[in-house]
Amino acid sequence: MKPNPSTLRKSTFFSYLLTLSFIVLFGFLYFEDFSCLFRQQQQQIQSNFQQQQIPNPQKEKEYIRLPFAVGDDQNGCDVFEGRWVYDEETRPQYAESSCPYIQPQLTCERYGRPDREYQHWRWQPRRCDLPSFNATFMLEKLRGKRMLYVGDSLNRGQYVSMVCLLHSIIPENAKSFKTFGSLTVFTAKDYNLTIEFYWAPFLLESNSDNAIVHRVTDRIVRAGSINKHGQHWEGADILVFNTYLWWMTGTRMKILRGPFKGNGTKDIRALETEDAYRLALRSMLRWVEKHMDPQKTRVFFTTMSPSHERSAEWGGEPDGNCYNQTTPIDDPTYWGFGSSKSIMRVIREVFRKSNVPITALNITQLSEYRKDAHTSIYKKQWNPPKPEQLANPKSYSDCVHWCLPGLQDTWNELLYAKLFYPWKLKP
Repeated sequence: MKPNPSTLRKSTFFSYLLTLSFIVLFGFLYFEDFSCLFRQQQQQIQSNFQQQQIPNPQKEKEYIRLPFAVGDDQNGCDVFEGRWVYDEETRPQYAESSCPYIQPQLTCERYGRPDREYQHWRWQPRRCDLPSFNATFMLEKLRGKRMLYVGDSLNRGQYVSMVCLLHSIIPENAKSFKTFGSLTVFTAKDYNLTIEFYWAPFLLESNSDNAIVHRVTDRIVRAGSINKHGQHWEGADILVFNTYLWWMTGTRMKILRGPFKGNGTKDIRALETEDAYRLALRSMLRWVEKHMDPQKTRVFFTTMSPSHERSAEWGGEPDGNCYNQTTPIDDPTYWGFGSSKSIMRVIREVFRKSNVPITALNITQLSEYRKDAHTSIYKKQWNPPKPEQLANPKSYSDCVHWCLPGLQDTWNELLYAKLFYPWKLKP
């Protein structure tokens, strides 16, 4: 007997319904477990992918050990960012009268400056402390070496500051200080060490290269002439360059193609200051890459030294300048008109392409605050002031150069820190 088709369909339908109910019930009971497992798998896959694609940057840091280094500041503290702290206990680090090498243009006490507060300011980085300057340690580390400052009168001031910081622990008969044209040499005989200064305000050859008579209004720089001066730098273990002030003529810079000598027509072209400055830095960079061994030597570049010619800029008198200023500027954002940010950009642009390490001593911002530290009228005057000038001291006040002891000792403390405690990431 054949089954009733209607009964068969009902039985099949009932089986389907029972199976479907079981599936729904199973899913309801276990859905969260599957969902959780799925999410965990997805998160694990994503985590594995991220670990492969985004390595831990801390593990990738590798530091280069630079010559003369005895330690590394691997925390990356910016020693050029900070504030000035008044310190009568540890500043100054020497007395003006105890250092016979200071030029009369920088001996402010001797020429009548009545205050001494400018000698007592200490630079305090924001996130760390500078290592204490240790003259004995530095002389030992530089035993048998040649350290050379190259540049203008501001770099010469920094050079003399370094000599003042070091010389007191050297016996009188074991040191000498001599000048040979553009080159001045301090010798620490027992250490077989020389610390030198070479006059080259543009680094390239120029018509201002006479170390004594160089006040030329119509300044001309010869392109491609770095070897004219560079031949005297060869063999240096540490080089400290600067160049800035002499480029700031207020007009386009005259660049000579070809030699200065000769009676023929000179090929002179006028370049914008930034372009001329870039030309000089590139020449310096090529010389450094050719002559300085990065495994044995160090190269530094001191950025622009600011002037303080307009006291209105820091809220002072409308017609004043650095004359009679006795305290630093306390505005951390202050930047004077005399410091060119476009020149700073040129420095970064050129040095970024260097194939050898060049350490920038970025003294500009911290020196911007020191309107009180200039020589002002308290220096040897090569031409006696006229009666009308004496009646108005601001009219002949030097707001470019710095008293010693003073600000430039801090520049050398920063140099000391960067020489012995540098940090540099591998590219």
